[in-house]
Amino acid sequence: MIDLRSDTVTRPTPAMKQAMVEAIVGDDVLGDDPTVLELEALSAKMLGMEAALFVPSGTMGNQIAIATHTRPGEAMIAEEEAHVVYYEVGAPAVFAGLITQTMPSDRGIMDPDYVEKRIMKSNLHTPGTSLLCLEDTHNRAGGSIYPLEILSRFREVSDRHGLKLHLDGARVFNAAVAQGIDISEISKHFHTVNFCLSKGLRAPIGSVLCGPAEFIERAKFWRKRMGGGMRQSGILAACGLVALRENIARLAEDHARAKQLAIGLGELKGICTDPERTETNIVLVYTEASASVWQDKLAEKGVACFAVASNRLRLVTHGDFNDAQLASTIEAFAAVSSELS
Repeated sequence: MIDLRSDTVTRPTPAMKQAMVEAIVGDDVLGDDPTVLELEALSAKMLGMEAALFVPSGTMGNQIAIATHTRPGEAMIAEEEAHVVYYEVGAPAVFAGLITQTMPSDRGIMDPDYVEKRIMKSNLHTPGTSLLCLEDTHNRAGGSIYPLEILSRFREVSDRHGLKLHLDGARVFNAAVAQGIDISEISKHFHTVNFCLSKGLRAPIGSVLCGPAEFIERAKFWRKRMGGGMRQSGILAACGLVALRENIARLAEDHARAKQLAIGLGELKGICTDPERTETNIVLVYTEASASVWQDKLAEKGVACFAVASNRLRLVTHGDFNDAQLASTIEAFAAVSSELS
């Protein structure tokens, strides 16, 4: 099976497996797992932040950040199809007790001027907006990237209104690689950043939340409350160290294959793609017939993907997807196209 459901399906590399065997561990909840501490220090340094916190998942990292930044009854702003809104099961309301203000966008990229007009001031009648969340790259928008100039303007808006600015950077290393810049050029605009090790970077488990040292100390309480305190988690953190030291540059290969996939599929009947807007490792395929029908028929031909809307498929390239599979995927789509046309 060619698995394009997500880049989370990647398997640990041989180097990661060896690192797990050799990992020196302690008890992370007690703060003495040396491999976890090394991962957190490296993550903070790469992003230009003071400190970092290793957490089990991207969802938990985002929700820890949201809850640490805010108080119950306040409001946060996020794009209307952002992961924190669409795929995290209402967690801002459950954990942080927040009102979520959702904003329209152009392919996941919100307009700072429009957002600024929607910021609410706290008074007897309205909750105050205290947090602004961005997503880079944007999952449901097909891996779109926030231009640095827009990020700078959002930071200006946040500072002007006393808001905290958090980045759901699950695939932020994809954004950095695609733009040919250091990750710190993105992270410097934010108060906090959460990034995933378990997507294109190929680690089996884990995300890292980065921010000010005082913030991270408070965030540890929320990690504990959410059940995210792990023990000898250096075994997992060891994979994260390999991911950050060896797997960042190779994300460009995923991007190149995604572009080739978008071009190849765009020539088939019954579907369309937008190669010019395939910026990273996510390909959106728009279907004339039901996307669910396409998903089922592709699965019969050995290609797994997700229908993410009634007429939209999502394909995600990753380190376990090679050139031969790229060609086979286009062949499978061509076969289904013939069946449905």
